Amino acid sequence: MPPTAAPVAAVCVPMTAFIDSHVHLADPAFDADRDAVIERARLTGAGALICIGESLAAARRASAIAAAHPGFVYFTAGVHPHDAADFDGARDVPLLRAQLLAGAVAVGECGLDYHYDHSPRDRQRAAFAAQLELAAELDRPVVVHTREAEDDTAGMVRDAGRRGVRGVLHCFTGSHALARAALDVGWYVSFSGIVTFRKWADEELLRLVPDERLLAESDAPYLAPVPHRGRRNEPAWVSLTVARLAAARGVEAARLGELVASNARTLFGLAAAAGG
Repeated sequence: MPPTAAPVAAVCVPMTAFIDSHVHLADPAFDADRDAVIERARLTGAGALICIGESLAAARRASAIAAAHPGFVYFTAGVHPHDAADFDGARDVPLLRAQLLAGAVAVGECGLDYHYDHSPRDRQRAAFAAQLELAAELDRPVVVHTREAEDDTAGMVRDAGRRGVRGVLHCFTGSHALARAALDVGWYVSFSGIVTFRKWADEELLRLVPDERLLAESDAPYLAPVPHRGRRNEPAWVSLTVARLAAARGVEAARLGELVASNARTLFGLAAAAGG
């Protein structure tokens, strides 16, 4: 069953500036109260929300949501590795290019997922490579999903980074080696509410990412942070993830929130529109 929507009272968290670098606002989980969710994020300190288009259909929905909230919601366009089996470069790359030229701020969510293997691995690599090439062509950043595919992800990210492609490893739970591979070519690493879970044990990873390469995200409607775990997640709760990251890094939450907001503006090119 999908996580339940949270009552408004449950969203009362400390006001902290941030940008949610990865939220699936186009998901049907938000159909009943999407505008209210966006407003709660704004009231909790969000400077912008990056609405992920993880498929061509999701990108179209994300584009419409961004158009309804100009200067606050931005959208991306890509094909998730789960759907790579159906990826047709001749058909899909032009459609993605059109979305990017129409205002999408990044390519993705794309990447590799060898945990679920919903698509054959060779098809995942082909779809990922095509989207990295598109990012290079249009000078757009890439939002990357990676799970249990560390060697292939590291190799493809390194190659892309050396060709000038920039991007982010989103909802990162991988190894220090993979994080360093991305950081070495100027990429960003983003953390979600997973870092608030009791099972999280890698404090050093939370300190490994340099200030200028750190992002925070909700990945909503998934992965609600403690104390809201099990509910439908929403962007307002990124404040809790920011506070957790700040504690691990020994800084004030307000400073860390401003830092991840500034980094998101830089990566996604939001400086002028988001007042950075």
